[in-house]
Amino acid sequence: MMATSTDTPGWPPAPPLIAILRGLERDRAGAVGRVLFDAGLRALEVPLNRPEALAGVEALARIAPPDALIGAGTVTELEQIDSVAAAGGRLIVSPHLNTVLVKHARARALRVVPGVFTPTEAFAATRAGADALKLFPAEMLSPPGLRALLSVLPAGTLVWPVGGITADSISRWREAGANGFGIGSALFSPGVTLEELQRRASAFVAAWRLSDK
Repeated sequence: MMATSTDTPGWPPAPPLIAILRGLERDRAGAVGRVLFDAGLRALEVPLNRPEALAGVEALARIAPPDALIGAGTVTELEQIDSVAAAGGRLIVSPHLNTVLVKHARARALRVVPGVFTPTEAFAATRAGADALKLFPAEMLSPPGLRALLSVLPAGTLVWPVGGITADSISRWREAGANGFGIGSALFSPGVTLEELQRRASAFVAAWRLSDK
């Protein structure tokens, strides 16, 4: 069964916006995390297909507020889940669906958000116990496509578009039923200044709050 928001504190995160910190530098992790937390974000993932990713997870976990979820993205192997947990991570995000990974993460009491694109994948993910579904790549599917997908999924399924999401596009996806998002390069890229990061993060949080009214 898919988890519900009452299972543990901090799930789903509020707002349910996952900051995707691809290429996060180890020596900037603390500063980047503080900016994002101060802006109101509470879910941060560091993709594992870049150097020093686990060090970034560990650094963020040390400074995270109690209601924050820190974890890793681009998780494709079982041993990576164990490594993320050892680094203090509690969130596992994958670009694809592998039900073995989903079940292993749940057995470790971690939150798990696999990537799906088709109804077949979405149903398989929910049956495996996914906490939410990462609709990826969202650029390839329109908001009406999400609305059609949600019409056949179990009520209450959390579906979070990822890929090409901007502050300006959040309202359109929300109108179609999206109840969270993963935000990548429109928010963070290596070398972005902390001032610019703060501006972008605040814009995303403001767009979410406006769409949630």
